[in-house]
Amino acid sequence: MQHDHTTHQEHTHHEPPTGHEASGGHAGHEGHAAHGSASWRMAATATLHCLTGCAIGEVLGMLIGTALGWHNVPTMILAIVLAFGFGYALTMRGVLRAGLDLRAAFRVALAADTVSIIFMELADNGTIIVFPGAMDATLSDALFWVSLALSFVVAFLVTTPVNKWLIGRGKGHAVVHQYH
Repeated sequence: MQHDHTTHQEHTHHEPPTGHEASGGHAGHEGHAAHGSASWRMAATATLHCLTGCAIGEVLGMLIGTALGWHNVPTMILAIVLAFGFGYALTMRGVLRAGLDLRAAFRVALAADTVSIIFMELADNGTIIVFPGAMDATLSDALFWVSLALSFVVAFLVTTPVNKWLIGRGKGHAVVHQYH
């Protein structure tokens, strides 16, 4: 499918393109159908990428909070902040290698990951909160690690359809396709 670009004026390249323009249209993206849908495989891959950064941040936050003797709420806040930080950092690493400057890479990461991380963190932390005994489990308890693993599975299952919807509309992870 070709797009008609005759109405566009000359493009300036001071800011990274966003949305469907950033994904390069449909050319070269097997997961996009002509009507703008995304494949489940593409959505799952984007979600796993997001989950990797979130998991690193979550576990590190819990380790730091526990080591410092913090209570649950400040530890959870630190874990969430680090989940966003590591999620954005993984995306930025890839787009920086593609030649973007730091500011542009950060903007791409915000556009690509924010909604996904929000849903992931809501599902992840919501699961931990409702899992009996998980909030009081320590790092040496099997319950801590079982509840954490379950929370990541729930986060993946909740966030994958969100990412599928976003990618199908040229948003979310679709904005980084041109930098792969």
